[in-house]
Amino acid sequence: MDKKNMDDNMDNMDKDIRGWMKKIEKMKKGEADLSRDEDLSIGLMNLVSLEEHFYFTAMKTQDGKYLDFMRSTREIRKTMLAKIVTNPQGEEWCISKHLLAASMRLYEVGTKELSTKGMKEADPFFRAGFDLWSLFFAINLKLVDPKKLEKKAMVAEDKKMSKWSELMKKIVDCCKEW
Repeated sequence: MDKKNMDDNMDNMDKDIRGWMKKIEKMKKGEADLSRDEDLSIGLMNLVSLEEHFYFTAMKTQDGKYLDFMRSTREIRKTMLAKIVTNPQGEEWCISKHLLAASMRLYEVGTKELSTKGMKEADPFFRAGFDLWSLFFAINLKLVDPKKLEKKAMVAEDKKMSKWSELMKKIVDCCKEW
């Protein structure tokens, strides 16, 4: 890609982010508590992981109590997911759950790569995980129509962040205690 096309792409990304920021600023206070939702999204990731672990433990041990634990955990996850995924269109509920699950798994792989092979090997997993997590919020804040998603908007190439990740870096701050 030549320099002019690169500059045009960056200008378009900045314009998109500014537009989304204006949309978020117009939301009423309390309608989108991103500090709370960031924490909740991490909790949801862990609930999905717990469901998976209970399932695999039930299969490995042939002990049905783990399926009961899985069912209880699933009910908590559904209740908590409904706090962020409101009025889902089409398959947004399942898309949201899988975006969080994939983000968590990529983060975990990145962590393992970091401890065994270093940052260079871990970086693609961390970036992809953050891009998916950011897309989860872009969909659930209704900043994007899932039908109009482009691959290049979802996942960044060449160690750049996706548009959604750039936006999330600007608007989510887990340390704010409104």
